[in-house]
Amino acid sequence: MSGSGSSAWMADLVLVVHFLFVSFVIIGFLLILIGRLFGWPWIYLRVLRVTHLLAIGFVVVQSYFGQLCPLTLWENALRSDAGQAGYEGSFIQYWLQRILYFDAEPWVFGTIYTVFGVLVVAATVWDWKKIGSRV
Repeated sequence: MSGSGSSAWMADLVLVVHFLFVSFVIIGFLLILIGRLFGWPWIYLRVLRVTHLLAIGFVVVQSYFGQLCPLTLWENALRSDAGQAGYEGSFIQYWLQRILYFDAEPWVFGTIYTVFGVLVVAATVWDWKKIGSRV
């Protein structure tokens, strides 16, 4: 496989990892909320909740510093090495524009990340006594 071919393949792999990370943050939170309603004990696993909290925390902090996600930067660099175009802006911004035709300033996405992060923190605090005590 040529250098540009392997860079393109690696860029696609980083894209998949990025998608899985975003899915973990969003779908994970939804499953935590649903799990509270249905009494699913696994939503109280400490490793799950701490990992989830750290994941959204990282996103919020990097947005406050005006930084693109390292996965976006890495994918863009690999795409550039492969002779392909990268993203203009963040991973989320790019895909929201593609999927939902949603165009907004970076501060809007930072605000969305922050509100979502506050909701995750609130759910974690709400469940704190149960986290790690079940399953």
